[in-house]
Amino acid sequence: MTSPASPRPDRAGSTGRAALRGILRRRGFRELALGRALTFFGNSMAPVVLAFAVLDLGGSAVDVGLVVGARSVSNVVLLLFGGLLADRLPRALVLQGAALSAALVQSGVGLAVLLDRAPVGVLLVLSVVQGAVAAVSIPASAALVPLTVPPGELRPANALSRMGVNTGMIAGTSLGGLLAAVAGPGWGMVLNGLAFVGAAFAYRLAGRELARREPTGRDAGAQKATPADPVRPWRELREGWTEFVSRTWVWVVVLQFFVVNAVAAGGIQVLGPTVADATFGRTAWGFVLGTQMAGALVGGLLVARSRSRHALRIGVAVVALDALPLLALAQSADVALLLAAMFVNGIAIEQFGVAWDLSLQENVPQEKLARVYSYDALGSFLALPLGEMAAGPLAERFGVRTTLLCGVALVALVTVGSLCSRQVRGLTTGEPVPGRGAAEGAGV
Repeated sequence: MTSPASPRPDRAGSTGRAALRGILRRRGFRELALGRALTFFGNSMAPVVLAFAVLDLGGSAVDVGLVVGARSVSNVVLLLFGGLLADRLPRALVLQGAALSAALVQSGVGLAVLLDRAPVGVLLVLSVVQGAVAAVSIPASAALVPLTVPPGELRPANALSRMGVNTGMIAGTSLGGLLAAVAGPGWGMVLNGLAFVGAAFAYRLAGRELARREPTGRDAGAQKATPADPVRPWRELREGWTEFVSRTWVWVVVLQFFVVNAVAAGGIQVLGPTVADATFGRTAWGFVLGTQMAGALVGGLLVARSRSRHALRIGVAVVALDALPLLALAQSADVALLLAAMFVNGIAIEQFGVAWDLSLQENVPQEKLARVYSYDALGSFLALPLGEMAAGPLAERFGVRTTLLCGVALVALVTVGSLCSRQVRGLTTGEPVPGRGAAEGAGV
């Protein structure tokens, strides 16, 4: 339904397309988005080729779990320091260094695998490095987006950037498995290294584009700390924590997603394959997962054209749709219904994701934004192993269907709980607070 003040649907569509094209013509944003897509491509491919490399070396499932798990542990441990580093140094430079480090290690180990000179210990080190790179890249790249576009273009810019990230993740996961099967995991690692080289080059171009512009309030705020300043990591981490907890809407939504991510990880990643094996099969399950990502791409296009001022309220509310795939699995639904549930869920994920990025970028000071992002990511990542480890024992104790239905109830409960917060319901976007985030300096 279109409000009286809104343009006619045909004009709104053409205006939305013109806005998206205009954002893509901004060099700094375009290069950052390309670098993010290539980084997530590499980070998604890495665990796939690593797992097959361990198996090709004669490793067991325990070895695979150790190598892949080391990446997750490294990521969680270093996330907060990644956010701190991104707030102290030029973010494009941090991203460039992280991508080059990943490229060197990934390519070198790939060549060692091709020459049969890569023991499991070397793969373990590679896994740790990959986790460290992701820990730096996630908060730094997200916090850099508002420096590449004017405040009025921040919503579609986040949508386009996330669409690139989703595309990179889809391509990385699928191509990693294909290369490991056809050419071997060593070639997958070499290609991964080339992807990180491309990401480093894109970040370099983005950094040069930002450096050419006259410094604005945003840029100055983002680089308040310099390498010459005394390094007080614990104090700076406490500053980030204070910024994180001082806004009720921030920690309430992070708590909501801690529960939702744990439920989704256990339900989709652990119990989903179990249900698929017992009913419609593994091939159909692959299509189900792909449909969720397709929904995310469509959701990105839709939210890029949205003009809602209560983006966070809407984004938090549609998180309830995360329960649809769980409900379909619990009812042993046919594949068509499950495909529809996952597609709708993908759209909802992007509605929330863009609303969340926009809310943080417009309301958190630039010089502390990466640290707030790192606390947010830490909450999300900690939930994943907890959900994955708890799902199996709970299903054995209470049954798969009961466990999935309890997950549905939890998603609904925490969503309602988040919406009980006045700050979550009342936060508006599109009108940044002066002196904060994307509001500081429109000159780009």
